[in-house]
Amino acid sequence: MPIRHTQAESDLFDRFETAKPDLAGSVAVSALREAAVDQIRDRGLPHRRVEEYKYSDLRAFMKSAAQLVSNAEVASTEQLLADQNLFGDLERHRIVVANGSFLAELSDVVALSAEGVTVTDLNDALAGEHGSQLLASPKTGPSDGVVALNTAFVQGGVVVEVADGAEVSKPVELVHVATSSGAQVTRNKVRVGAGGNLKLLETFVGETGDGEINAVFDYDVADKAFLAATRLIVGSNDAANLLTTIATIGADAEFKSLGFMAGPRFARNQQFINFTGENSEAKIYGVTMAGGSDLADQTLIVDHAVPHCNSREFFKTVLDGNARGVYQGRINVAQHAQKTDGEMMTQALLLSEDAEMANKPELEIFADDVLCAHGATSGQIDEDLLFYLRARGIPEDEAKTLLVLAFLSEAIEEYGEDDVTEGLEARVRDWLAGH
Repeated sequence: MPIRHTQAESDLFDRFETAKPDLAGSVAVSALREAAVDQIRDRGLPHRRVEEYKYSDLRAFMKSAAQLVSNAEVASTEQLLADQNLFGDLERHRIVVANGSFLAELSDVVALSAEGVTVTDLNDALAGEHGSQLLASPKTGPSDGVVALNTAFVQGGVVVEVADGAEVSKPVELVHVATSSGAQVTRNKVRVGAGGNLKLLETFVGETGDGEINAVFDYDVADKAFLAATRLIVGSNDAANLLTTIATIGADAEFKSLGFMAGPRFARNQQFINFTGENSEAKIYGVTMAGGSDLADQTLIVDHAVPHCNSREFFKTVLDGNARGVYQGRINVAQHAQKTDGEMMTQALLLSEDAEMANKPELEIFADDVLCAHGATSGQIDEDLLFYLRARGIPEDEAKTLLVLAFLSEAIEEYGEDDVTEGLEARVRDWLAGH
């Protein structure tokens, strides 16, 4: 039976017809875009009756759908980068995607090339013989509506390839800039070659208004490679902030990620982690802060499809006002994935009576020689600890700030990337100053 489309869904179909002539890609890519739109037409936007979106109903949130943003000017992009420098004086290479398009003139392409890193405009790659492979994401499952939205409307992004054995000397910041209100839809492919080493920072700056940020990051971590990806979703906006990670991990490799969310009215950071080689490790961390009527969703699926792999998931959430937090985490262990070691923990701190946290950790295990565990807690600030600090002359507000910072810093410090620790803790203090 056909569904009745909402105003936002009707807007999306109109947006597609308007944008279609200008969207890059080969014939095969165009077919994938059409199929993605058909999926949305048949199923609608993700809603609460879809299990993975039970607590973050995108269909209810999106009342309308803005048009895709137009090309950005270099001058305005430079100004925003100067004004909203999220990592301060940290030495790093930079790759700039503005209003959905790669800006080579503002990116450190030459310096990265000297270190064995190739950066290609995604639109050029989509037009090539293998362009459709960049949009094919079977590892997320066919039912994910956010990825379907991205496939249909992706405007651009980058393909980053780290050569075999290359160790990039500085972190690489992949910054997405919005110079005007509207929808910004990007996809980024990052491949770290065998034995390579890369630290990646993903940041979002600018003003999207009540538009839409939809970014997919597709990671390929080859054998004996290392990738640490730090994602910042900060600043107050009314947009639907939809971020997706698809990670494939080879043998004897290590993948680390930290998703940091603070401020947006609606934010969903979803990750699909897939082990394809033995003796590898994934460490996934999350830090979430939400206040007012904000919703912040951290969703994670880790697929242990091969033996002898380890995963650790550790997420911290702080909620104030009427905010709602969501943690959905699942570890899947295939029948032949013996000797799997997986641990998952999510902890929430509620600063107000009206804040609400939905914790949903899951294990789905079909092997019999594994070590897996999960846990979840929610609570308020420990009154004994608060009294201890106040008894030593620390004002109540400052004492609460110290306790919240200590609570969140546990995940940041366990993440263990010293380059970004100071910047992340500064973002925590910024949020606490307003709450």
